[in-house]
Amino acid sequence: MNTVYLNGQFVAAQDARVSVFDRGFLFGDSIYEVIPYYRGVGFRLEEHLQRLSHSLRAVRIDAEADWIAIMDELVLRNGGGNLSVYLQVSRGNAGKRSAVYSDDLEPTVFACCNPIRDIYQDGADQVQGIRAIVVADQRWLRCDIKATGLLPNILVLQQARDHGADEALLIRDQLLTEGTSSNLFIVKHGVLYTPKRSSEILGGITRELVLDLADENGIQYQEIDIDYETLISADEVWISSSTRAVVPVIEVDNQPVADGAKGPLWRQMFELFAGYQRRLMTGE
Repeated sequence: MNTVYLNGQFVAAQDARVSVFDRGFLFGDSIYEVIPYYRGVGFRLEEHLQRLSHSLRAVRIDAEADWIAIMDELVLRNGGGNLSVYLQVSRGNAGKRSAVYSDDLEPTVFACCNPIRDIYQDGADQVQGIRAIVVADQRWLRCDIKATGLLPNILVLQQARDHGADEALLIRDQLLTEGTSSNLFIVKHGVLYTPKRSSEILGGITRELVLDLADENGIQYQEIDIDYETLISADEVWISSSTRAVVPVIEVDNQPVADGAKGPLWRQMFELFAGYQRRLMTGE
């Protein structure tokens, strides 16, 4: 993906330059979104833009732009089709390093594209279940803001990898919140459960799609508090994200989830998701 957007211009990626005094670089003082585009059309664009506006308001970055026009043009310049757009807005460049900022800073707006893989092409039998560990959630208390300060997420994900796991599930005040870059689901007696939305989790767009598909297809679900014992005793555990879709977790803290196999409700949701994504990617 050779063309990026930076502060009003579409330029070759190697020519894009941001000041070393940009607050996004110095302080992580920035927010972001990742929006899939299927056949050149933004996926759940309204929901993504609502979350973008929420994040901007929450951190008091005053940025106004025709986001849809920017992203549509960027996708077009990168060949169209099935791509994801990464959009980042920082508070801007103050010309110096200072924790104090002025309200008249001009935000830095950057966007780039990456290809989207057809996750469902090979079918449910080819999807590998993942292993997870549970670790303390030491992030700040405004996880509903999609901010770029992801160092805690990076560190616990590396901790998981050091333990031979693929993901870290985060726990705070004895309740599960989410994964490092994913939302959490469990299944018990045929009912789908996910943690309640709060300022301590990011309201994932894919999470909402899972719940919509469940509702449309008669799958019972509830948003509840999930503690460690409930997680460990679940019949199925899943995670969801925009890049991985819905993935089964077959082991938590070296203990198999149920019989350690991919569960029947996950398979059903996988097929529902597969059909949904295939329609978006092919127009069938």
